[in-house]
Amino acid sequence: MTTDTTEATSDLAAPAKLKRAITGPLLYLFILGDVLGAGIYALMGVLSAEVGGALWAPLILALLLALLTAGSYAELVTKYPKAGGAAVFAERAFKRPLVSFLVGFSMLAAGVTSAAGLSLAFAGEYLGTFLDVPAIPAATAFLALVGCLNARGIRESVRSNVVMTVIEVSGLVIVIVAVALMLGGGGGDLSRIGEFRSGASPAVATLGAAIIAYYSFVGFETSANIAEEIRAPSRVYPRALFGALITAGVVYVLVGLASSIALPPAELANSTGPLLAVVSASGVAIPDWIFSLIALVAVANGALLTMIMSSRLAYGMAEHRLLPSALARVLPGRRTPLVAIIATTVVAMLLTLVGDLSLLASTVVLLLLFVFLSTNIAVLVLRRQAVEHSHFRVWTFVPVLGVLSCVLLLVQQSAEVWLYGAILLLAGTVLYFLAQLTRRRAAGREGRAGTGG
Repeated sequence: MTTDTTEATSDLAAPAKLKRAITGPLLYLFILGDVLGAGIYALMGVLSAEVGGALWAPLILALLLALLTAGSYAELVTKYPKAGGAAVFAERAFKRPLVSFLVGFSMLAAGVTSAAGLSLAFAGEYLGTFLDVPAIPAATAFLALVGCLNARGIRESVRSNVVMTVIEVSGLVIVIVAVALMLGGGGGDLSRIGEFRSGASPAVATLGAAIIAYYSFVGFETSANIAEEIRAPSRVYPRALFGALITAGVVYVLVGLASSIALPPAELANSTGPLLAVVSASGVAIPDWIFSLIALVAVANGALLTMIMSSRLAYGMAEHRLLPSALARVLPGRRTPLVAIIATTVVAMLLTLVGDLSLLASTVVLLLLFVFLSTNIAVLVLRRQAVEHSHFRVWTFVPVLGVLSCVLLLVQQSAEVWLYGAILLLAGTVLYFLAQLTRRRAAGREGRAGTGG
């Protein structure tokens, strides 16, 4: 992987409407906080049901698959550091407005769906430790608070992320340390880390679980949508991206090993709060309410970062005429995309009314795989287009393997997930053609008014 300097138009030369306030350390913590989100707190039991005790295997495979697509993002974000992410890359590469729209819409749908699922997770069992309130009103109020913080400013949002990331990482460290103490005291069962689900091929079980584990890594793509707010993106972005992903992978593998040692796969699979169950089984004197609070912070952080991404994506698509121009309006003074923040928050609130968490998570992965497939192809197509500034260049075999990995994961999805994904993409197609029809009619009215005058 190299830094490439070429010639042509530079996106860095043009003044940015959004404020460049994100430094390298803040970006690293932004990505790490998004990746180390609610997924690992909620999905370890689901992984255990798929693979058995060898939880480390699908986590490592998911990390390797995520790194392939991350390489493509590193090249394209540093080459075109503008808000909009994958939709902008697709627009430049394929020159097909419908394709660009569907890529951006898939990302947007995945983002608000993920935020809705996270808000429901926030309002569920962990919040129930402190307050007995109905889930949907609590989830709606939570999303409103996230929207207010998002609108206040990117600096405030990423600084809040720093605090929440430290807290959520501390929760995972508690899991690892508690089980280490348990193992040192003669407890736990080390042999379980090599056990695969009974009756299943290790390779098949690992691949099936890796599809689920992939959800725990996909947060990295949100960073592409804040590229316009990063200082020196060509230098800072690749280091922060790869550093955060590898850090998350190491933490996940250690948590997976700890979970297998502490509890049998069946007990993990039956728990709705698997990491809380692991800490309780370790015998270390940590009150349940402390770990529940940490889990709430982790979920809140994931929702905040996902909504930052969704609003910036909607803003970027509006800037490129893929969505109504009203979504590109910026709050004076704060210089945050206010209309996009309001719109994405309202849609996420509506989505809390439907679906269960596991189905939402699988649908998010399916939609993101389409986005990742497009991005891996786009990086190869856009090698022919030059820019004036230096940027990161990934080895060519990486996006090729990235394409193959996306296809492999797509064919493993269930028919139910494909149905939900198809419905969302169909809705996006309808919205696109309705928007085009509205623009044509508006242009026609303007033309008739001009000739009549």
